[in-house]
Amino acid sequence: MAEKRDYYEVLGVDKNADDAAIKRAYRQLAKKYHPDVNPGEEAAAKFKEASEAYAILSDPEKRKQYDQFGHAAFEGGAGGGGFDFSSFDFSDIFGGGFGDIFGDIFGSGRGGRRNSNGPMRGADVRVGVTITFEESVKGCKKDVSINFKETCSTCHGTGAKPGTSPETCPQCNGTGQYVTKRQTMFGMMQSVDTCPNCGGEGKVIKEKCPTCYGAGYRQIRKKVPVDIPAGIDDRNRIRVAGEGEPGRNGGPRGDLLVDVRVIPSREFQRDGLDIYNTTYISFAQAALGGEVRVNTIYGDVKTTIKPGTQTGTRVRLKGKGMPHVHNSQIVGNQETTMVVQVPVHLNNEQKELIRRFDEISGNTLKEFSGGTAEDKGRKKFFKK
Repeated sequence: MAEKRDYYEVLGVDKNADDAAIKRAYRQLAKKYHPDVNPGEEAAAKFKEASEAYAILSDPEKRKQYDQFGHAAFEGGAGGGGFDFSSFDFSDIFGGGFGDIFGDIFGSGRGGRRNSNGPMRGADVRVGVTITFEESVKGCKKDVSINFKETCSTCHGTGAKPGTSPETCPQCNGTGQYVTKRQTMFGMMQSVDTCPNCGGEGKVIKEKCPTCYGAGYRQIRKKVPVDIPAGIDDRNRIRVAGEGEPGRNGGPRGDLLVDVRVIPSREFQRDGLDIYNTTYISFAQAALGGEVRVNTIYGDVKTTIKPGTQTGTRVRLKGKGMPHVHNSQIVGNQETTMVVQVPVHLNNEQKELIRRFDEISGNTLKEFSGGTAEDKGRKKFFKK
């Protein structure tokens, strides 16, 4: 027979560990090796070993005996009086703590248990709405249509026929849950499940309301006005309180969640609170500088550019960006990129003026079209 490991080593704790540390260590091992979670002989053996160690170290008197005599304290040896682990019922030691440790595995501990008969908040309802880029700048109001569950006016939400009322479920006695117990090699274990007879309500309706057929509400198509704030961005969400599903047992209604989609602008691009666009200027404006008109999300504004402005030059317009969705006093900037437009259709007079301008500005046209008469003669000589 293999020699038993030290209980402190099994749980991975120090010999001076307090009760909380011991319980925490066992909880982790129990989750990892419990047969319902990790089937197999090896896992079952480790779970039993950890449970045995916890059974001893969680009991102050048994821990004291173990610290003094070791495993012999529970094998009929020195000062032990013996401890028959094979017949040990874990529920006797763990009591309420047993549920604490395994509640998150079986859903039956205090951490996972909920009183289904108490007031419960209704579920949230999600809808989508699409707005233009311009509407996202200034804000707007939109009506969204939803399937709204309205309290039945006949039974006032009870679901029962007028003159009657829901009765306590005979199967769960109004708890909304039922407990099953089973004997395992590790002791008596129990699990808590929703009562199938009442669906966890704790009450059953024998005579249903003729208007809502026991539902307690009637469904209507309803339009809900939604205020969309200025500065809202694509995929932002708006919460409208109290327009969701009705609560249960007197609980409050859920909320309406509106997912906003913004149609992109053809001219403006948004990055956070900043706006970007392109401004086209003439050759004369680029060369001489001066005032140019720039389109912003708030309308046209005038700005000054320097003489010799090149394509790709960026001009910043402070405070012409998007407002912050939660604080209208915070506004981004706009950056516009200047692009010099080259005329496409020129008449003879315009072409002649451009040639004359070129002649006094470097004569680039002749340079790239064959050069001067002297250059042409030189080329002709070498060609011969």
